[in-house]
Parts: sequence; C-alpha cells; structure tokens
Amino acid sequence: MSEILKGAAVIGQSGGPTVVINQSLVGLIEAAVKAEAITKVYGARHGIAGMMKGDLVDLGAESQATLEAVANVPAAALGSVRMKPVAADIATAIETFKQHDIRYFFYIGGNDTAETANIMEQQTRAMGYQMRCFHIPKTIDNDLRVTDHCPGYGSAARFVAHAFQGDDRDNRSLPGVKINVVMGRHAGWLTAAAALGRRDPNDGPHLIYLPERVFDPQSFVQQVEEIYQRLGRCVVAVSEGIHNAAGTPFLQVYAEMSGSAMAGMKDSHGNVQLSGTGALGDSLANLVKEHMGSIRVRADTFGYLQRSFPADASPIDRIEAREVGQAAVAAATSGEFTSGSVALKREPGSTYRCTTFITPLDTVAKYTKDMPEEFLGEVEGVTQAFLDYAMPLTGGIEAMTDLGMFPI
Repeated sequence: MSEILKGAAVIGQSGGPTVVINQSLVGLIEAAVKAEAITKVYGARHGIAGMMKGDLVDLGAESQATLEAVANVPAAALGSVRMKPVAADIATAIETFKQHDIRYFFYIGGNDTAETANIMEQQTRAMGYQMRCFHIPKTIDNDLRVTDHCPGYGSAARFVAHAFQGDDRDNRSLPGVKINVVMGRHAGWLTAAAALGRRDPNDGPHLIYLPERVFDPQSFVQQVEEIYQRLGRCVVAVSEGIHNAAGTPFLQVYAEMSGSAMAGMKDSHGNVQLSGTGALGDSLANLVKEHMGSIRVRADTFGYLQRSFPADASPIDRIEAREVGQAAVAAATSGEFTSGSVALKREPGSTYRCTTFITPLDTVAKYTKDMPEEFLGEVEGVTQAFLDYAMPLTGGIEAMTDLGMFPI
C-alpha cells in the first residue's frame, strides 16, 4: 500500500482526438470532485504544454449539465498536443504543480501519452515531488499494449464499416475500381474494420491490405484484376502504413521510383507523410490504371474524418470511455497504486463485457500492438476471429439489403 496523498488534480488530453475522448474527461471530473483526497480539479489546456505555462482551468466549476453535454462532443474539449517532454519541461511543469498543490496527474491519450505519464512519474520521483501519475487509454488506432481494446476505436471502426458499406453500394451502382485509404501507420486495426459490414464475398471491400503483411504492388494489381473480372467491380481497403519487405512505406518507394517530390516529404515527427495528401490513394489508382487500362478507377483518403465523426459514436464505446476515466481516479486515490495505466479486460462468456484494471505505465508506453496472426486473413484481410472481436465494440453493424430483382 502507498500513501494516500491529499491535493489537487490536473487532467490533460494528448494526441489525436476521438469521438469519445470527452467521455473519459467527464468520467475523470465526476470521480475526482467526489474523491476526498482530491481538493481541486484542474484542466490543462493543450496537455503538458498548458501545464508548463500554467494555463489551467477550474473543471470543478463546471455544471453537471455542461459536463453531460460535453461528454457527447467529439475531439479534445481541453485541446490536445503532441509533445514529448524532457527533464527540463517536467521541472517547469512541477513549478505549476507546486503553485496549485497538484498531486494527481491524469493524462488521456495513446502510447505516446502513456510515455509522457511514465516520464512524469520518473522525473517527479527523482526530484522528490510526490505525485500520482495515471494514463487513461484513448486511440482510434487500437494499438495500445495490454488492454483488450482502446476507447475511441469502437466508434472509429463503426464509421469505417459504415463508410465502406455506403461506398460498396455506390460502386455497385456505378461499377469500377474504388480504393479507400484508412489510418493506420503501424497497425491495421482500423482498416480491418472495413470488413465488419460485409455479408458475403461479393460485398466490398473485396481486398484489404494491412501493415502486418508485406505489400507487393504486382500482386496487388493482379488481385484487383481478378476481382474485377469476376464481379465487374472491386472495392479495396488500404492502410496508410502498407510497406515492402524491408519495411519501407509503399508511398515512399513509389515516389522515389516516379521521381515525385513526395519522396522527401516528412511530418513534424520525421515520419514520411503517408495518407494526409491523398498521394497514396492516387499512386495505387495509377498502378491499377497502368495495369488494366481505361477502366473507372477512383481513390479516397478518409483522413481525419474517422476520428471525430459524432453521428457514428458506438454506445459501448461511450460507456467504456467514461468508465476508464472513473477507474483512473479510483486507482489513484486508493492507496494501492502510485502510477499506472487503465486497461480493459474482456470477460469470458457469450455476452460481451469488459472490466478495468491497472497495468504499469512502462507496459503501455511508447510501443504499439499489431494485429495478432489469428486475426489476419489472406486477400480478404481478416478472419472470423477478428470480426467476433471487433463487432461488439461498434455496437453492431446492420447488414445491407438487396432488391429481389424478380424477372418479368
């Protein structure tokens, strides 16, 4: 057992937003204002950057009506940030903590956010400042280790499944080849969700390409042609992170081969830009046109639309996102933990149910989780095991219906 500290709490949001991230925020606030050990509940605008500048707001002053409304609003209500702090940054943040007697640090986000929480825990301990540091999971990529799944994923997966259902119907109406690029630099969880709305092999997406498998351009165009010859059309789901056997992103390889300026373009983290410009979809569409000639080929990039689309929030995702926020406060004020990350455990049985538990920060921080082998199929992308895993997280995807087409 550890000492139960008494002091204020600070909450921050970090990384890419989701449609349910504010459920976790509100869950944290609700539990924190009721906790005897927590004297004040502050929110840091734009995460660790706000903590360093002392840019805090009083979350305890918000009305319950406002909190309930904000819980259903997508994206980070406090503002987000992408920043990995160094020791000097933590020292600056600690000055803010001392000023407001902050002893509880809660950070909502993905694996980079968990790494920041881990750095915070290590640095505050090294500097002799008593603090309880907890990470609350959030990412549409669903690539955090330990946890069964990540809040935010179920809603994004629901959006992707519905988007592919609609696009498949569009493609049936005006046949051709349609390529959709979905987020997923390192793991294919979100792209795989494109399969959740299929009834049979005639439904799109007919081909799914994930980062967990090596991408071969020659096999790709041949597989597209085979589907097109059989059905007169083809719908393709592609993860932005597809790569060759050496691990080089396909877009980089294609850009270098074609002499495109895209070959040298990188984001602020030094990563080669993959899907943000639509270049990946256009490159794949060009390959198909070169191989198959003058057929109708189109490509779209879903981009940020997947993250914060309010009309497709999964009911179970909303509930679980609120629960992980509440669980973080319960763990932090229990006297049992000094730090940790909240994780979800799927309980056995025919009815879907998850419970929360606390895992050490270093088991979640920094590294990502790929889709397991038993979830990976061949050109169809995924197995029934994946569908059984992911479907409950979305709240269910209703199948499309066709006309009987009775001849006269």
